Amino acid sequence: MSGQFEAVTEIDRPIEEVFAYLAQGTNDPKFSPRVQRIDKEPAGATVIGTVFRSTVKDAGMTSQREIRITELEVPRKIRWTETSKNSVTSSEGGYDLDAISDGTTRVRLFNVLEGHGIGKLLVSFALGAARKDAPAFGERIKKAIEAS
Repeated sequence: MSGQFEAVTEIDRPIEEVFAYLAQGTNDPKFSPRVQRIDKEPAGATVIGTVFRSTVKDAGMTSQREIRITELEVPRKIRWTETSKNSVTSSEGGYDLDAISDGTTRVRLFNVLEGHGIGKLLVSFALGAARKDAPAFGERIKKAIEAS
């Protein structure tokens, strides 16, 4: 079983600034409390093939995650897939950015969660929690970018 959640927010910053902040990837702990640590390989600009390795805590359990960038369209689109072997993974995720004025950007974040093994039983719970948190997650992204 798999399913998708998404969050949409409007950020009072130009699209180029928002894209740069999100593409950096290592800013995730500033808006995602589940991310305890994140590292980027290789260092430097994010490109197709860049890998982010993170330590996350979900439902009281700590796990290691590996996300690979699969598509970049500056400054409008970022796509990724999770390559780690956890019970619930993001088979596809991304950001879509739209400039809605000179200084405001609409951001849509989405993740498709997929269960593996025992995760097939857990994915509906993970999706429920992610969907419930989606509006707050969008707000955290907005606040983090506007504060940077």
